[in-house]
Amino acid sequence: MSDLYWLTEEQMDRLRPFFPKSHGKPRVDDRRVLSGIIFVNRNGLRWRDAPREYGPHKTLYNRWKRWSAMGIFIRMMEGLTTGKAEPQTIMIDATSLKAHRTASSLRLKKGARPSDWTHQRRDEYEAVCPHRPERTSARLLHDSRPDQ
Repeated sequence: MSDLYWLTEEQMDRLRPFFPKSHGKPRVDDRRVLSGIIFVNRNGLRWRDAPREYGPHKTLYNRWKRWSAMGIFIRMMEGLTTGKAEPQTIMIDATSLKAHRTASSLRLKKGARPSDWTHQRRDEYEAVCPHRPERTSARLLHDSRPDQ
């Protein structure tokens, strides 16, 4: 697959200080795992659907879960943005749009019913009021009588 996402060595050199230290058993390559995590999040995939080139999906998920809990991703973002960005790129859009004057008339007047209410009665799936006795129609009562 040529459409896989891979971090460059330059990018990894900038990110390495933020990774936690390895304890004991050598772990799967951080570049491979982080590239897989980015690929899954960018494409909206389930972890199970991650391409095999990134390693086992369980490893991707476990590393993402552990690093998220430890605040690794937050530290990465904060560390990469400190002093590097120009003020013009921080604020993407500061414009505001006025709503049309009829947008404020969507509020209901006192006592008015919205015109889009299609169900005036209680639906079958709604709960019955606990302090009211439930009524059965005369037809149902007639049909349930034993034949005479």
